[in-house]
Amino acid sequence: FSQLIKGMLVSGQEKKFNDFDLFSFSGLKGLTRVGRQGLQYNSNRVSLVLSSMNKEFIDHVLKLVFQRKSVSVGALILEPEYVEKETDPDFENSSRLICLSPLVILKAQFQNEESKRFINPMNNEFSDFLFETLLANMEKSGIKVEQIEDYHKFQLVPDEEYLEKTKRNGKKFSRVYTMYDQDLGYDVRGYTIPFQLYAPKEMQQFIFNCGLGNYTHKGFGMVDLANVDPLSRTE
Repeated sequence: FSQLIKGMLVSGQEKKFNDFDLFSFSGLKGLTRVGRQGLQYNSNRVSLVLSSMNKEFIDHVLKLVFQRKSVSVGALILEPEYVEKETDPDFENSSRLICLSPLVILKAQFQNEESKRFINPMNNEFSDFLFETLLANMEKSGIKVEQIEDYHKFQLVPDEEYLEKTKRNGKKFSRVYTMYDQDLGYDVRGYTIPFQLYAPKEMQQFIFNCGLGNYTHKGFGMVDLANVDPLSRTE
């Protein structure tokens, strides 16, 4: 999907968005099963969540998508049908969030294994890396972070019970993914966990719209509020 979006942007008329990367998107939602040839979709309709603070960018991508009768993603042929807009929730200084796509903590480097290093989510280093990336992305978007009251009060606290339960059941909340950039494949470690986030409302708003961590424009780092039906806030 990141290649599809990038291809559409390059072929579009708005050159200012060719290298725009302050957005995030989810995995493709639908009825699936794993077969011999990989993930197979058994539903007539599927959905994808795309999010950004830049409304002009979102409108531009939607225009490019709906100009096409169909788009190809792998072996899937998808026909654009309709779009729904999610209204923003009212954020407090603390939110319980889930990952719609894995969080990538460390940046990838060519022929360097560092990006695959496992960091215990309960370790402060985990939260610190995400905080540094968030500050850089907010500054890149033009937001003056130092003007946000208590901006330094950022803490991500993973659901420890979930982590322990996952381990007991022999499942994984962290795995290595291949991320492509300019036709080169890089290995990055992603984490899919529920967590409590303590941060000012402005920072939570940015995370909700632009994602958290590295490579959000490559399909990582999209989050959503836990225990909330997104259909209740669509129009």
